[in-house]
Amino acid sequence: MPLRNINDLEKLKKINAALVSRVERSMEQQGNAFSLFQTAISLENRVRTRTEELHSTLRRLEQSNIDLSAAKENAELANLSKTRFLAAASHDVLQPLNAAHLSVSALAEVQTSDEGKKLVRQVERSLETMEDLLRTLLDISKLDAGVVQPDIGDVSLEMLFSSLRSDFLPVAEMEGLTLKFRPVNAVVRSDRTLLRRILQNILSNALRYTRSGGVLVGTRHRGDTIRIDVADTGCGIPDDQREAVFEEFHRGTIPTDAGLAGGGLGLGLAIVRRIAAALGHPVTFSSKVGHGTIFHIDVPVGIGASVDAIASTADMERPRGYGLFGTKVLLVENDIEVLQAMTSLLERWQCLVRPATSTGDALAMLGDTDWVPDIVIADQHLDGGDLGTTTIAEVRDYLGRAVPALIVTADGSEKIAKAARAAGIELMRKPLKPAQLRALLAHLLA
Repeated sequence: MPLRNINDLEKLKKINAALVSRVERSMEQQGNAFSLFQTAISLENRVRTRTEELHSTLRRLEQSNIDLSAAKENAELANLSKTRFLAAASHDVLQPLNAAHLSVSALAEVQTSDEGKKLVRQVERSLETMEDLLRTLLDISKLDAGVVQPDIGDVSLEMLFSSLRSDFLPVAEMEGLTLKFRPVNAVVRSDRTLLRRILQNILSNALRYTRSGGVLVGTRHRGDTIRIDVADTGCGIPDDQREAVFEEFHRGTIPTDAGLAGGGLGLGLAIVRRIAAALGHPVTFSSKVGHGTIFHIDVPVGIGASVDAIASTADMERPRGYGLFGTKVLLVENDIEVLQAMTSLLERWQCLVRPATSTGDALAMLGDTDWVPDIVIADQHLDGGDLGTTTIAEVRDYLGRAVPALIVTADGSEKIAKAARAAGIELMRKPLKPAQLRALLAHLLA
C-alpha cells in the first residue's frame, strides 16, 4: 500500500518503528560480524606468534641438545685423555722411582752402621709413600674412565685372608693392636686383585684410626651372598660424615684425646667405592663414635673349587731360599738409571749380568757361545719401539729353548698381562720390591 494512502498516524509510527528496528538489527549483525572478523584476525596473529615462539624454542632446545652432546663427547675425550696422560706420567715417574728403590735396596746391603740402616729405611718409607700415591691416583683415573675390566672367577677367602694377615699383622703388632681373621672355608665370585684391594684399604683405615683393641675380619652367609665384615674398635665415624668418608682426600676427624697420628692420603675409601661399583659388590658400614666401625662387603657365593686357592697353595709349597750365585742374567732395559740400579742389585746377589737396551743389543749378547743366559729380564717398552715380550720371543728362538723370562714394567694395562701369560712369561710391576724379585728369580731358576 503506498504511504500516501495511509492516513492513520499511529499506523505510520508503527511502520517507522519496524523499519528502524530492522535497520538497527542489520547494523548490529554487521557489527557482530566485524567484531568476529577482528577477533579471528587477532587469534590468528596470536597463534602465529605462539607458533613462531614454539619453533624458536624447539630450535634452541635442539641446539642445546647438540651442545650438550658435544660437551659430553668433549668431557669423555678429556677424561680419556686425562687417563692416558696420568698413565703416561705415572710410567715416566715410576721409572726413576723404580731405580731409586733398587739403588736403596743395594745400598741397604752394604750398610753396617745402625745410623746408616736407619736412614736407608727412612728413604724406603718415603719412596713407598710416593709409590702408593701415584698408583692410587692412577687407579682412580682408570676407575672413573671405566677402563678397569674385572676378571671374575672363584676366589678362596681363606687364601685371601691368609695373604692379608701376612701383610697387616706386623703393622698391627707394631701399633700394639690385635688383628684376627676368623677361619673360613668359602669361595666367592669376584676379581681376586680388586677384592683384595678393597679389603686392604679398609684394613689399613681400621688400623690407622684404632688406638686400642684391634680389628676382626669374619664372614656371614646370607643366601647366595657372603658378607665380609671388617670390625674395628677405633674412634668411629660421625653420622654427618657417612658420605664424606668416600670422597677423595677426605680424612677422618680424629678426636684430640685419641692419641693417633694423622690420617693417610684420604683416598682409601674413595678407591673402595669405585672398585666396589665396578665389581657390583655393595659396601656399607655401621659405626658408633668412640666405639668403632664395621664395614660390610657383600660378595656372591662361588660356583666351584677355587683355582686361586690351588695356585696359592702351590705358592706356599714352592721351595724358598735358592741362591742366585753365578746366575747368568740377560737384562734388557732402556732407562739407563734403572739399568744401572738393576745391574748393581743383581751383582750384589752374585749374578752375572749382561745389559742391553733393545732387541738388537740383546741378540748381540748371545753371539758368545760360552755365555748362555739362565734367565731374561726385560722392560716392556724399549728403544726403537721394541717390546720386551717380542725381545724374549726372539731370544728364545735364537737359543732354541724356552729360557725362563720376566717382564718388568710400569705399564699397568691388562693387555701386557695377557700377552705375558700367553707367552709363559712372568710379570712384575715397577717399582720393584727387591725381596719379591729375588724370591721370584729363585723360583724360576729352581
